[in-house]
Amino acid sequence: MIVFPPFFSGVNLSIFNMAKKIQSALQIQKGVEQPDNLNPRMHQLLGRHKKNILPVNDYVSGILQGDRVLLSQAITLIESAKPEHLQIAQQIIERCLPYSNKSIRIGITGTPGVGKSTFIEAFGQYVIAQQRKVAVLAIDPSSKISGGSILGDKTRMQYLTRSEKAFIRPSAAGEELGGVARKTRETIILCEAAGYDTIIIETVGVGQSETAVHSMCDFFLLLLLPGAGDELQGIKRGIVEMADLIAVNKADEDREMLARQAKAAYQNALQLFPPKENGWIPQALTCSALSKKGIDDIWEAILQFKKVTSENGYFEKHRKMQSQFWMQESISEGLNKLFYENPEVKLAIEKADEAIERASMTPFKAAEQILDLFLKTQKK
Repeated sequence: MIVFPPFFSGVNLSIFNMAKKIQSALQIQKGVEQPDNLNPRMHQLLGRHKKNILPVNDYVSGILQGDRVLLSQAITLIESAKPEHLQIAQQIIERCLPYSNKSIRIGITGTPGVGKSTFIEAFGQYVIAQQRKVAVLAIDPSSKISGGSILGDKTRMQYLTRSEKAFIRPSAAGEELGGVARKTRETIILCEAAGYDTIIIETVGVGQSETAVHSMCDFFLLLLLPGAGDELQGIKRGIVEMADLIAVNKADEDREMLARQAKAAYQNALQLFPPKENGWIPQALTCSALSKKGIDDIWEAILQFKKVTSENGYFEKHRKMQSQFWMQESISEGLNKLFYENPEVKLAIEKADEAIERASMTPFKAAEQILDLFLKTQKK
């Protein structure tokens, strides 16, 4: 209770009464009742994300039903470095394997700035309109310093992302050869089991990952910009040889004539290469991802490629060759890991580095000794 001094005037009393009213107005009032979530399944979905690991049967069942959340979680297990995650991932892959191999796998590469993401979005939308389901495995380059990756393909492909018939999975390239994510091949199996019949694998760029992507796709598409001549000279011969189709992108308005000239130059260049084993004659086309011109021609070329290679038996033969290649790559990867994680080998490499710096041992002799040591450790 406030006690007023005897000299408290009437003016001061009125000020006090005003202060009381202000204090009353500042008191916290009961808020309005909050509405329910717009999505009644929100709590269920959030609960699913919070779970650590589900039983293998749940992942397999969800993938076969086309559940994109469970598909993403299974791919995360594949990309994990934890042994317990990899063990579960392998079980999921083995269970999904019988439901895979029913797609056309398309590798897409191109010079930086050629518009790969814009093209893939326009191409993906067109393919979906043909009553198909599209999975885009986009490999983002990782920082050599921090290992971080932007993973921005979902942002660049905003319209394709909204489609229920599309699945976009950006993956950090890490330090893998050419920027290709280590587990992309296993991811393809899960996407096919989930019902995606068109798999698109986007590479980082020309000269980095083409060989690796070529080993996991059926059709290899090379995107180039209008302007031949010097640009053609700067493209590695091996990349052009791998291409089943060269598409000159950004053939828009004032650049359309330039794009046609580039198409003619690339078509002439393709004729200089020996015939492909698959019986397919590579083509050069023009397109515009922005105006969606020429996208239908590219899709028709892919379907024609599938028809030709299926009829002559090469399509199935190539898939089997790829599976053998994947097995050999997995063996090499396992041996490499086993070798460099061996404690005795690690110590021997450190000593060998010092000896090489002092010029008291050649690199070749050091490698021979370390390999001999590794073989002895495996016999123990």
